[in-house]
Amino acid sequence: MHDVPTLDQIRRAPKVLLHDHLDGGVRPRTVLELAEQTGYDALPTSDVDETEKWFAAACEAGSLEEYLERFVHTVGVMQTPDAISRVAAECAEDLAADGVVYAEVRYAPELSTQRGLSLDEVVEAMLDGFRRGAADAERAGHRIRVGVLLCAMRQETRAQEIAELAVKYRDAGVVGFDIAGPEAGFPPTRSLDAFEYLRRENCHFTIHAGEGFGLPSIWEAIQWCGAARLGHGVRIVDDITIGADGTAELGRLASFVRDRRIPLEMCPRSNVHTGTVPSVADHPIALLRDLHFRVTVNTDNRLMSQTSMTREFSELVEQFGYGLDDLQWFTVNAMKSAFIPFPQRLALINEVIKPGYAALRSESLFGRVADHAPAIS
Repeated sequence: MHDVPTLDQIRRAPKVLLHDHLDGGVRPRTVLELAEQTGYDALPTSDVDETEKWFAAACEAGSLEEYLERFVHTVGVMQTPDAISRVAAECAEDLAADGVVYAEVRYAPELSTQRGLSLDEVVEAMLDGFRRGAADAERAGHRIRVGVLLCAMRQETRAQEIAELAVKYRDAGVVGFDIAGPEAGFPPTRSLDAFEYLRRENCHFTIHAGEGFGLPSIWEAIQWCGAARLGHGVRIVDDITIGADGTAELGRLASFVRDRRIPLEMCPRSNVHTGTVPSVADHPIALLRDLHFRVTVNTDNRLMSQTSMTREFSELVEQFGYGLDDLQWFTVNAMKSAFIPFPQRLALINEVIKPGYAALRSESLFGRVADHAPAIS
């Protein structure tokens, strides 16, 4: 029997985040201030509280397409180097304050070229912002390392261009590549040339698959494109059958994903908001964890889903009774799956993550001992 961690312990626990969209985590006040600074006039309101409520309404979207509509406005204010850099810096600060010690944050640089910025200028502004944000976080007592994933939009035709950009900047803070956007009608094989190029260049990449579309998307991402990780991957559960006796039978694709230890970048709250699953309680993350898939926990879009790593973990604790050992398991899974060199991953696991959880377990143990200690008269 394990103790249920408190909210404060979850917040202080070292956490690792692999799936977080830069344009999905902008502070509401920053959206308003950047709109004023950049002349963006399409926001539905100029009030901070109303702006936050408007973005939070994405939680009621019910479909991926409706959920994605709100990104028009965050992207709309991210069209200058200063704006992009500010959003990246604040992202690093917010994640660090939430106990995240390593994060991979993704963004599609093509989205910030509406007013003439080059792709290189967008990437350099992001990298500058993350460096500043990590430095500011450290001064505030929180250490974080941020790696950038460059996304190509799967409904567009710039995947090869973005892939080359990821290779160009991989020694400057870019750790990999991804494709994002609507899955239905835009299979990952549309970007096959880009993925073949990345493999030749020994460059890491993940692919959004198995969120808005089912098993064929996952199969193409892995077997045709060679994805090292699956963005979401929640629909892999469609290849698992639960018998009358509760025994799980895995199909060939699910078996392959588990056997090869392909990481699943799961985002429970976001999956509810896009209609992928009905509730966190119904999320297959618990089943996949029990079956020993390489499951990780992520935020996806902190603004639209009104979430944080602390909130994601807290809801899993509430729904599935997880303890600190479970949270450490998810965290180590994520760190093992990060796109940075093996020695650096190992150092974070052994020097930051495991000691951090050990300290929290000791804290809980001593708390129990104190509760049962005899009174001194």
